[in-house]
Amino acid sequence: MASSLFFFFFLLTSHSLHFLPLSVLSATVVEDLANLTPPPDFSNTITANCLRDPLLRYCNNTSSSPMDIIEIFRSTIVASHLCNESKNPNCVESFPVIRIHSRPKTAALYLSFDFFWKYCPLTVVEIEIVNNSLNTGFPMNVLSCAQVRTLDLSFNQFSGFVPVQNLSGLPNLTRLNLSYNRFSEEHISDSDFFKRFNASSFIQSGVLPNAKRYKMKVLVLLILFPIMVILLCFCLGWLCLKRPDYLPRTCRRSHKFTSAILEAATDEFSDQKLVSKSNGVDIFRGTLKDGTEAKIEVYTEKVSKEKRTAFAEECEAVFKLRHKNLVRVLGWCNSRNMRALVTEWTNGENVENWLNSSSASSWRRRLRVVMGVVEGIFYLSEEWPEITFDLSTSSVLLSDGDQEPLISQFRIGDGNNSSTNIFNFGMFLLEMITNLRHDEEQEDSERRYLEYIRVHYPDNLGRVIDEKMKIEDRTVEKVKQAITLGLTCTDKPPLKQPSLTQIYDMVTSLYESSSRHH
Repeated sequence: MASSLFFFFFLLTSHSLHFLPLSVLSATVVEDLANLTPPPDFSNTITANCLRDPLLRYCNNTSSSPMDIIEIFRSTIVASHLCNESKNPNCVESFPVIRIHSRPKTAALYLSFDFFWKYCPLTVVEIEIVNNSLNTGFPMNVLSCAQVRTLDLSFNQFSGFVPVQNLSGLPNLTRLNLSYNRFSEEHISDSDFFKRFNASSFIQSGVLPNAKRYKMKVLVLLILFPIMVILLCFCLGWLCLKRPDYLPRTCRRSHKFTSAILEAATDEFSDQKLVSKSNGVDIFRGTLKDGTEAKIEVYTEKVSKEKRTAFAEECEAVFKLRHKNLVRVLGWCNSRNMRALVTEWTNGENVENWLNSSSASSWRRRLRVVMGVVEGIFYLSEEWPEITFDLSTSSVLLSDGDQEPLISQFRIGDGNNSSTNIFNFGMFLLEMITNLRHDEEQEDSERRYLEYIRVHYPDNLGRVIDEKMKIEDRTVEKVKQAITLGLTCTDKPPLKQPSLTQIYDMVTSLYESSSRHH
């Protein structure tokens, strides 16, 4: 017989069956089927394989007629040819794909081998019989490969009914393509079948029970869906850049605020939300999206890119600060058109109003407020000395519960230093004693305020000390020491100013002394 080099391999499983030694066989599957016969030990080989793997498809037929043995042998011949036709890389150990594209005669031949599909190899997971112009009914033989995951019969001329029930019974089938055929939609009422696969599996197949509806789905899939994805990406981008407070808390940085968030929180920085304006800082009261009441300090001065970078670094530091005498920082905004610091809103009254109440008549209670402010300043100087703050009786708040003083207004990124902080503390200390304050709107008001105190101190204390504060004779000297400290802190040049450590020690000594007298 005409022959060429041909090999013989496993049958219908991932376990290879070496039934025949390497032989000289004919070149075509038709000739091989006609001329080859099982080797003498073929039955023994089948029995051995069934003992090793009883799940092999042919194992239930080995005890039947001799014809079964011949069919099994013939299926191995078809398998070897089909494996090569499908260009599988290794036809000895595995047989995962049956692939016949644009070869109508070859496809029709292999589909006609009922005995092959009866013993379809368990390793086959993908069947592609595409663009072969086959004009028969649905090729039921391929459904014998019940383990298949992909079945592609597109671009043929298959007609008749689709065996929906049989296809639904393939548990592993995840990809089905019946597109561009001539199937009939009649009797197809299994809606779950169409839900299981994408509409693109049935394009121009004749299978769809409602062609217009599925064409619309395809239209949505191919045209409208990408548009919706683009719009969704645009919306998400806008939310991330402008309003990240609408995103879930896990998807945003809670301490980073945008100008759009702050505009929404303050009704676009309306006059009704404006608390005060001073020295390039506008202070607003706002309500964040989660309901948190916040104080928003907007820095109106235009600065360079380098200063904005420094501002962000200092805001990072302030955000991490935690002290009982500092208002908690919620975050900041550092965009091209806005710099702002956002802190919690405290409903307690400020020290300026408190000084006019009966609870501020005690020298010791006023010293307690001063002591808390000094502790806050000392903490700031250790953690981030570049940060300065507005320190006045109007900007220091008292907490609702324990009346603890809270430094509430920070100066970020404007280059002030510890000398300014000490000067601000001196002014605050003098305000606590005199219950007088300079008018910020008048030029040179600070200098005239300090001159007034120096003119009347120490000879005319009655013009300096707040008349509502009750002072005993034994504490007059301590009050004088406090006034001296305040004036020393406001001395210029700053070389005459005491250090922060000296201030802390002196205020601590005054407070402890008042406690003993009390």
